[in-house]
Amino acid sequence: MATAISANKAELIAIADSVAKEKLIDRAIVIEAMEDAIQRAAKNRYGSENDIRAKLDPQTGDLRLWRVVEVVEAVDDYFKQVDLKGAQKLQKDAAIGDFIVDPLPPIEFGRIQAQASKQTIFQKVRDAERERQFEEFKDRMGEIITGVVKRVEFGHVVVDLGRAEGVIRRDQQIPREVVRVGDRVRSIILNVRRENRGPQIFLSRAHPDFMKKLFAQEVPEIYDGIIEIKAAARDPGSRAKIGVISHDSSIDPVGACVGMKGSRVQAVVQEMQGEKIDIIPWSEDTATFVVNALQPANVSRVVIDEEDDRIEVVVPDDQLSLAIGRRGQNVRLASQLTAKAIDILTETDASEKRQAEFVANSEMFQNELDVDETLAQLLVAEGFSSLEEVAYVELAEIAEIEGFDEDLGAELQSRAAEALERREEANRAERRALGVEDDLATMPYLTEAMLVTLGKAGIKTLDDLADLATDELVQKKRQEPRRRNEDAPKRAEDKGGVLAEYGLSDEQGNEIIMAARAHWFEDEAPAAADAATSEDAVAESEQ
Repeated sequence: MATAISANKAELIAIADSVAKEKLIDRAIVIEAMEDAIQRAAKNRYGSENDIRAKLDPQTGDLRLWRVVEVVEAVDDYFKQVDLKGAQKLQKDAAIGDFIVDPLPPIEFGRIQAQASKQTIFQKVRDAERERQFEEFKDRMGEIITGVVKRVEFGHVVVDLGRAEGVIRRDQQIPREVVRVGDRVRSIILNVRRENRGPQIFLSRAHPDFMKKLFAQEVPEIYDGIIEIKAAARDPGSRAKIGVISHDSSIDPVGACVGMKGSRVQAVVQEMQGEKIDIIPWSEDTATFVVNALQPANVSRVVIDEEDDRIEVVVPDDQLSLAIGRRGQNVRLASQLTAKAIDILTETDASEKRQAEFVANSEMFQNELDVDETLAQLLVAEGFSSLEEVAYVELAEIAEIEGFDEDLGAELQSRAAEALERREEANRAERRALGVEDDLATMPYLTEAMLVTLGKAGIKTLDDLADLATDELVQKKRQEPRRRNEDAPKRAEDKGGVLAEYGLSDEQGNEIIMAARAHWFEDEAPAAADAATSEDAVAESEQ
């Protein structure tokens, strides 16, 4: 580039064309970079205080150099101003206030100026190239691209994509996959970001979307939209599951994805380094989809807990290890596929759990309703598990129980209401003993039991409650699926919000917090009114 500055006119244009073609950027950007470099060099020659401009004709290569000066009556800045007499020597019709052109002679570039000009042009071209790369790839996220491994740095693979470089970070590679410089690799464009060092193109071979895109390439029905991959989960390099559905009743989605003699799925498996893929029919019915997702294990029963967004799956005793999978892999992938937390229980465990719940609820009804064991067990057998259900259910539902009548039902409801009131009174006393202010009891949705929980967490005033965010108050607990596998990695349970156990929604939590903050705005209103009154009084006294 140093020669470009001192080259003849034809060479300047040839160099501009060559750089633009090589870097795949607009020729005008290269011409502009050359003009900027010449302009900087001229300022170094004539003084940086001058407003010097350079113009390179993109067709002929002719170079014009000039400085811009303002016509004034009295000159204060000799670099940027000229008096009327001097201006009229340059331009006969010059007038006060005009900006005129003072032509400058061409300059000779020394070694230092040439090097500085070279750096300026390189920087401008590099910036333009980076912008071109970002514009080219920013809308291609989610697309599969093929590149050549250029180098491996600290476990990250740098891939030459032709017009740019991408990187497959260590956590986005398939475990135990060995890549060498010069290998051709396929990956999905995960993200494209602008950074100080230029646009960064992040690639992935471990993301579930990579597997989806590979299937779209191998299965024409997916590409055409006849078959849709509704969900996908991967344990990269080991095993994967996809849920598929057909929008054409005459086409089997699983068979289409497998292909003749497994040809289609095998092409994907080979690209994913032998990763085993379970292709599962997707279903809108959550229970059916969970049963399918846990294949090859057989499932006896599925219980869905909508409040906690969890699913309890009961399997035969001899199917437990198959349902869980090696190191919890099968249940973990099924959980990711269904976006639900899954608990696996054997029929023996489920029976013991039901028995324990039956005994606990029976004892609770005996103590709280003051009834005998037989009557309490009848209530539990009919599905009643709490005092609230007994107190607030329709009387007819209790009277319909074999051996019950309306009088007995009414008496049980009355006792249940009294027991709830006793609980509420006990909680109220405990809440006050904890120092929780009565103002909190006026907040919507909060019961005395909730106030006790708040008090134990140190939330005792309206300001304490108002300072909380919604998720800090009501966010539900997130737990790892129960694997019943000692080898499975164990993670800490997310404790959730302070009132997570009570099942309040985000909307309810937000309403509680806004109600607690209401007094802040009530306090601000009188203060604003007082300030306005004071301002009016000052204005009147000035008049």
